[in-house]
Amino acid sequence: MAEHFDVIIVGAGMAGNAASYTLAKAGLNVLQIERGEYPGSKNVQGAILYANAVEQIIPGFRDDAPLERHVIEQRMWMLDDRSYVGSHFRSENFNEEKPNRYTIIRAQFDKWFNRQARDAGAMVICETTVLDLIRNDAGKVVGVRCDREGGEVYAEVVILCDGVNALVGQRSGIRSEISPEHAALAVKEMHFLPREVINERFNVRDDEGVVIEALGTVTSGMLGTGFLYTNGESISLGIGCIVSDFVETKIGPAKLLERFKAHPSIAPLIRGSEVKEYAAHLIPEGGYNAVPQLYGAGWLICGDAAHFLNAAHREGSNLALTSGRLAAETIIALKSEGKAMTEANLALYRQKLEESFVLKDLKKYKDLPHTLWRNKQFVTTYPELMAKAAENFFRVDGVDKLTKEKDIVRSFRKARGVLGLVGDAVKVARAWR
Repeated sequence: MAEHFDVIIVGAGMAGNAASYTLAKAGLNVLQIERGEYPGSKNVQGAILYANAVEQIIPGFRDDAPLERHVIEQRMWMLDDRSYVGSHFRSENFNEEKPNRYTIIRAQFDKWFNRQARDAGAMVICETTVLDLIRNDAGKVVGVRCDREGGEVYAEVVILCDGVNALVGQRSGIRSEISPEHAALAVKEMHFLPREVINERFNVRDDEGVVIEALGTVTSGMLGTGFLYTNGESISLGIGCIVSDFVETKIGPAKLLERFKAHPSIAPLIRGSEVKEYAAHLIPEGGYNAVPQLYGAGWLICGDAAHFLNAAHREGSNLALTSGRLAAETIIALKSEGKAMTEANLALYRQKLEESFVLKDLKKYKDLPHTLWRNKQFVTTYPELMAKAAENFFRVDGVDKLTKEKDIVRSFRKARGVLGLVGDAVKVARAWR
């Protein structure tokens, strides 16, 4: 006889683990299925963890979670080929008792997080691929079909947390294939350095960290960003661009990464490092307008599979964690009231998301991805103009300052024209509203 659970969760990433832990802690019979060798085995890269989203699930997570450094400084850079114009925000307030952001190694954190779910009572099966959803005669999802003997498993509801490709959802007709202009391909390396070297280069103490995000000519005219995170004894360094731009330019992501690493602002920070890990990963970048149907009869969808990523602020893990938690809380609430997992009842999940920052933030920036994709001057022309303007302004060469200011204004008018500059300002204002 096939096994039956209250809930089946597909995937053991941030969203899947958040849902699994929350449900198991509430006493529900949970099965979590992961196709990797172990939870986190497919994630070798470093990442940013937003503490508030984790605290909503495991308040005391800092006691034993594998955290690298807490972030005290954020740098935003606009690069041309030889320089950058940037802004830094560094605050001693981030050296608080319970820090706000951490750098983590996903492989380690996901493994730890899933162990919390197992300890809470969830059953976890790895190295197993979910092939399809099982539906009853009425069309309600009642289980999953896996790639192992006797692979049909049943549940009252299935939560899909199977990542950006959402293969289970695609095969089941729940979600369409991701569009090339709605996905970014990011490549990342782990550069290992002694802790004291990282501390010195970034002017931090042992448990303090720095995040750098960069845009400009390093993406070769494509829409994308470079990034650098300091870990305990390593640096996560990478770059990502929209997939459709890679197709159009025919520039490989590895070549782009090498260019980023060689930039004069980046090369000194990783000098002498040993590269031990390399990873490539798709990231959902379509924003609010790419969010699919989030619930149906017997199913919910969370995390990257639901396109929950705030590209404007480079936030993803907090949206995944929160959506997984809210999916679990939806099911717990319905179970406690004796309600069936119908499409009408599971609409509560969407309501919870709309009341949270997840859909509020995505809706706020719903036009930004398309605006930037259609207006590449924001990541090509303007970074170069800003860098040249700064060099002209700070170079002391006997030219009077009024002349310098006129030259800077003239360079912007020449590059974009008055109407172009006004139009660009209006586009950004509308997309950022």
